[in-house]
Amino acid sequence: MNEKRKKSLFSGPLVAGALKASVIKLNPAVMMKNPVMFVVEVGTAIVLLMTLLPGYFDAKDRIGFNLAVFLILLFTLLFANFAEALAEGRGKAQADTLKRTKKEITANKLLNGGAAVKTVPSTELRKGDIVVVSQGEMIPGDGEVVEGLASVDESAITGESAPVIKEAGGDFNSVTGGTRVVSDRIKVRITSDPGETFIDRMIALVEGAKRQKTPNEIALNTLLISLTLVFLIVVVTLGPIASYVDVKLEVPVLIALLVCLIPTTIGGLLSAIGIAGMDRVTQFNVLAMSGKAVEAAGDINTMILDKTGTITFGNRMASDIVPVGGAGGDETAAWAAIASLQDETPEGRSVLAWMRKNGKAFDASLADGGGFVEFKAETRMSGIDLSDGRRVRKGAVDAVRKWAAAQGGAVPDDLGKQSDRIASEGGTPLAVAVDERIFGVVYLKDTVKPGMKERFDQLRAMGIKTIMCTGDNPLTAATIAREAGVDDFIAESKPEDKIAVIRREQADGKLVAMTGDGTNDAPALAQADVGLAMNSGTTAAKEAANMVDLDSDPSKIIEVVAIGKQLLMTRGALTTFSIANDIAKYFAIIPAMFMLAIPEMDALNVMRLGSPLSAILSALIFNAIIIPLLIPLAMKGVAYRPMSAARLLGRNLFVYGAGGVVAPFIGIKLIDLIVHAWI
Repeated sequence: MNEKRKKSLFSGPLVAGALKASVIKLNPAVMMKNPVMFVVEVGTAIVLLMTLLPGYFDAKDRIGFNLAVFLILLFTLLFANFAEALAEGRGKAQADTLKRTKKEITANKLLNGGAAVKTVPSTELRKGDIVVVSQGEMIPGDGEVVEGLASVDESAITGESAPVIKEAGGDFNSVTGGTRVVSDRIKVRITSDPGETFIDRMIALVEGAKRQKTPNEIALNTLLISLTLVFLIVVVTLGPIASYVDVKLEVPVLIALLVCLIPTTIGGLLSAIGIAGMDRVTQFNVLAMSGKAVEAAGDINTMILDKTGTITFGNRMASDIVPVGGAGGDETAAWAAIASLQDETPEGRSVLAWMRKNGKAFDASLADGGGFVEFKAETRMSGIDLSDGRRVRKGAVDAVRKWAAAQGGAVPDDLGKQSDRIASEGGTPLAVAVDERIFGVVYLKDTVKPGMKERFDQLRAMGIKTIMCTGDNPLTAATIAREAGVDDFIAESKPEDKIAVIRREQADGKLVAMTGDGTNDAPALAQADVGLAMNSGTTAAKEAANMVDLDSDPSKIIEVVAIGKQLLMTRGALTTFSIANDIAKYFAIIPAMFMLAIPEMDALNVMRLGSPLSAILSALIFNAIIIPLLIPLAMKGVAYRPMSAARLLGRNLFVYGAGGVVAPFIGIKLIDLIVHAWI
């Protein structure tokens, strides 16, 4: 996690702002958005009236008790509002930081097809405008580099101090408004109108007050409202029923019962849990387009991962050049080098680096006047057409084999043996051919990132299936998959293969997550339930995904899933605790209500509380103070340990279910000892 973005949970400014907001939120128009706590507020208002007008309500002999009930209920409301305000305050603090990056920026807008340049405010830019950004200037809006190459400082967005290279074409041409060009000069095509930029979306996301409730949160909120209505009906009818049997229940006592019966704990913390969950994702340098995406991450069943850059480092380097068909080793190496002279890919440069490292010489002048042949997905080869008519090719073994055979060449007997050996060792073989003759194979080797096997073991423990997608041949893919520990793999995969596997998994009722950064990944990112795009990737990929990783780390999808599960766990754990601790409050307050009129009810006073008044006040006080005690847990989240859903349910029922029953018995008894002595 980016340490620069982490903030103390109870820092002075956050707490001061939350305390002020907790009072402002007492406005009934605001409280109505939380029906559970609104019912508590109505009850608080009724008790206040009975305290201020005791003669009107015939409550002169109960002013002290009524005042105590009022104060406890008031603090219950303030504590619940404080939890939500604290979560919102953390989001707004991040939003304020982002807003500072939106200061007025001027842009050098190209006019008349680039014939003229006009300096305009960035707010006047629209989609399709072309701007020029030079060294030291701020990029005025989200866009794509259409010409040039530059080093860009994205620390204002990602928090990382190291600049990144942005260039026209490819998957790393996307730039974000508010970042700074630190070297060179680029032309940028603007891709968003004012108010629709990446930073605008981030600000809207992290300002918790504007956060939309997720489907799971809405469902739980509906359940809480239903429970509140049921208990409200019970309490309203309890008074007349009790009076029928000559038991008089005072209104403040009934209100105290209602507050203890309804799920006030989770009602007061529910919104804070959701806001804090989104905040944790943002602190992790991931922009989620909605809370639904975060929750979906917690329910993921299948994860689609690219091999290169996610599971492996992605820098396939030449580690050997193996001749075949009786060709000489030096001759094979020389042709591999000539084929790589104008190949600017890491693989191509690594061939020349291998030549230098091993002291191999070759005649580079052979390439003078030749025409470079770029790599294409259709041919899966690159190379050079020499001026003397010879054609040199380097590429996938099967592609080079077909190319040489088409010209009447014979395939060396040991080509398949050598390429299979390289593939079985986890390497990637590239065949080298000149016209119809295949000279040998370049051994490219990639390395699985440390700790990936352990991560996939954790995902497996969560019940998540992992599928690796790679353009490598089946043997290489199988070796990497075995070394990394993924459950399945797709070799020689194309963009449509990713969509096909996502749809197949979804057809089986599973939720799927995947990562990507290129335009060709956009369809699959849009199809996936959780699509994590890289910030360094194309605009198409970021628009198709429902999450964007500002650090452009493809393996972060694993942590995102853990954050989503933590959010769901926290909400479930605190809901379990809230409902479970109501049991103890029943045993405290219900016997107290009837003990004087029905002495036999004393048998239910299992906690042996001091008196009916102290029992009622102790239950109310516990109900109030448990909310602030649970705020740190709601904000930080329940500690997540990878395990199956069944084990996780059992653990939470034991810790938060049983704990939710036991803790109130102890807490209410301790509070009663103090309250009874005070009374």
